Amino acid sequence: MSTLTPSKPGATPAPASLRGSARVLLRIHSKALRAGAALLVLGIGIVVALRAWMASAKELCPDGDTTPCGGPVYQPTYARTSTEVFLSDGGTVLLLLAGLVGVFVAGPLIARELESGTFRLAWTQSVSPARWLATRLAVPAALTVTGLMVLVIAYRWGLWALRGYPYSHLTGWYGPGIFPGTGPAVLGFALLAVAVGALSGLLVRRTVLSMALTAFVLGTVALGLGKRRYELWPTVFRQSPGHVKFNPGDWAIDMGRLTESGRKLYWEDCYAADPLRDIGTCMRDRGAVDHFAEVHPASHYWPLQLAETGILLALAALAVFAAFRVLRRLHG
Repeated sequence: MSTLTPSKPGATPAPASLRGSARVLLRIHSKALRAGAALLVLGIGIVVALRAWMASAKELCPDGDTTPCGGPVYQPTYARTSTEVFLSDGGTVLLLLAGLVGVFVAGPLIARELESGTFRLAWTQSVSPARWLATRLAVPAALTVTGLMVLVIAYRWGLWALRGYPYSHLTGWYGPGIFPGTGPAVLGFALLAVAVGALSGLLVRRTVLSMALTAFVLGTVALGLGKRRYELWPTVFRQSPGHVKFNPGDWAIDMGRLTESGRKLYWEDCYAADPLRDIGTCMRDRGAVDHFAEVHPASHYWPLQLAETGILLALAALAVFAAFRVLRRLHG
């Protein structure tokens, strides 16, 4: 007999519906549901408050300047600079919220029931193991995706107020603290978090350890995608006899000089060889004739978002498949 097989199955009852199982799950974890709703309201409230603060600031010019328009000095309001600071890492905050859901699924939702043995009551009365797991995947996934969709819309609305200002401190659409929270990628990460949490809970069956494992896996995925995001879509190659000109919204990935044969030369190579030598002279001596740059223009935002979302959804599907296989092996 498997370690998760009920000891006294008794008579086979009529199977409960998925909707009924979801209602029971929501009642059991009503405190967590209220906490999630509070975080949702708090996130929306922060963005609304920042927009209202900016709207009430005394800006004299359309570009947000508080000094005479067109003058040599540009001085933004404290409300504008503070809003930029708060919103510059909004995408990271949304990823953390999605990760918290995965940790909750791994610990209180699955591992705690397996560790305490309360799962047997549901399995012997009305809920099959597969339906038990499906409910614990579907309910948090649906609630998390819905809540994060609202937060993504609110976050984009907050960022929209900062568009078009020439001296903005925001890094742009590609910023590591901005990009994940402005599109479907964070929704894919949320689904992955739920799936990884379920798999960790089934594999470890210890509340704290499964939560730690989930946090480690999700952190690794988030850091890995953040460092390799630029490789998810081909860059645009630009070449010019003079310095390459960048358009607003360009994400510069690589730049340097080119020889007649097309070999790439980098400033770092000259500096490493002789830090005191003139860089331009060094490049010419090495055969440099043109400048080059590899960039992601602003039009690559959606291809990068969709490519990252596809990777996350594929990983989530694999984790869900593995979770059901683990459940079948443990249940016998």
